[in-house]
Amino acid sequence: MSENLDKSNVNEAGKSKSNDSEQGLEDAVEGADEALQKAIKSDSSSPQRVQRPHSSPPRFVTVEELLETARGVTNMALAHEIVVNGDFQIKPVELPENSLKKRVKEIVHKAFWDCLSAQLSEDPPAYDHAIKLVGEIKETLLSFLLPGHTRLRNQITEVLDLDLIKQEAENGALDISKLAEFIIGMMGTLCAPARDEEVKKLKDIKEIVPLFREIFSVLDLMKVDMANFAISSIRPHLMQQSVEYERKKFQEILERQPNSLDFVTQWLEEASEDLMTQKYKHALPVGGAAAGSGDMPRLSPVAVQNYAYLKLLKWDHLQRPFPETVLMDQSRFHELQLQLEQLTVLGAVLLITFSMAAPGISSQADFAEKLKMIVKILLTDMHLPSFHLKDVLTTIGEKVCLEVSSCLSLCGSSPFTTDKETVLKGQIQAVASPDDPIRRIMGTFGEGRQQGYALRGAGGQSPLKKPEGLVGVKVLMGEKMV
Repeated sequence: MSENLDKSNVNEAGKSKSNDSEQGLEDAVEGADEALQKAIKSDSSSPQRVQRPHSSPPRFVTVEELLETARGVTNMALAHEIVVNGDFQIKPVELPENSLKKRVKEIVHKAFWDCLSAQLSEDPPAYDHAIKLVGEIKETLLSFLLPGHTRLRNQITEVLDLDLIKQEAENGALDISKLAEFIIGMMGTLCAPARDEEVKKLKDIKEIVPLFREIFSVLDLMKVDMANFAISSIRPHLMQQSVEYERKKFQEILERQPNSLDFVTQWLEEASEDLMTQKYKHALPVGGAAAGSGDMPRLSPVAVQNYAYLKLLKWDHLQRPFPETVLMDQSRFHELQLQLEQLTVLGAVLLITFSMAAPGISSQADFAEKLKMIVKILLTDMHLPSFHLKDVLTTIGEKVCLEVSSCLSLCGSSPFTTDKETVLKGQIQAVASPDDPIRRIMGTFGEGRQQGYALRGAGGQSPLKKPEGLVGVKVLMGEKMV
């Protein structure tokens, strides 16, 4: 055992970068982390799963099939992350301080290095474990080489010849320091520029045991660098084949577990039903009589898909399971949803402010940008559980009134009256309620237009046009400001 007990499974990705086709994809994504696998397992086994009739009778699934399915989903999730996230990188494993796993690791490693030190201190020294460590270092260095590195491969094989090293140890002619010097030089040749400083520090260590320990520590970092290099190398290849790869994987999962896409089915059915309801309402004649079946255009798959994705921006992540085919992007959709909620509140505050202020203020581009940045900064932590929107809106109301008064004085307009300040602060504080009319208008205006685009794709007409939406906002604003 050695310091590289923590070596990452993704080291295999470095070896697979020269492979092509689908086998290369399988090897590249073999090192997915356990947390992702557990999350996928827990989601796929949720008790809230909708029971749906199947075309084939249910069958028992073996543990091996479940493990194979989980492994396939995990590999697909890692490949998807590599394609979608351009900044994706493997990072060294860092155990939490004072954790049991870290204490056990330190105790075991200390015992190993103490044993090695005792063997090298014997008279004559025992080199059995030291030679095994040299063998591990040799294999690691060879794993860093590309197929064209023939000269380096021959050099490593020749100098780190374990049979020859054993003979030298038996005859008392082994020079560990000379081997260590060659190893450090080869590490300097193969390492990334970011590791030059770590490799340089190895030359200052004179004692054998601490030197070996640090060599394995730097080699572990080099393995991570090699894995990240492999990821960046295969990313273009993955991007070309990711769609077919994920389609094939989902098909394999569906064949093993026929009910594995129930949530996707329910999600798409709901989107289709909502679009059909909206189309029916807007297809009614003026007299109110029901339209004939021939007058109702059919929904296109693209329209249903587009509207289904819009529904994900209003998803209840705590109460409803996420559709399986987009489960790998749930965190991204959740982040978009939080940004949408923040923009809704931001838009409502700006709409209230500019409708209450003097007409000249709305034409001040600098003031509008400044006010937007102030409100956006105050709403930065809106997604945190400790965030209280009502209290923050109170602060925003005070700040907005100060900025409006300052802008009015600079423009030479009449000052903001106390009554107007009170009304403005009250309307801004009212935005804290999800049922606030201004907030609902801001939240549904964009959604309504997107639904209109979906209906256009289905052959219908947009239910919400821009003039109608703005009139609705003005009417609602007038009712609130009476």
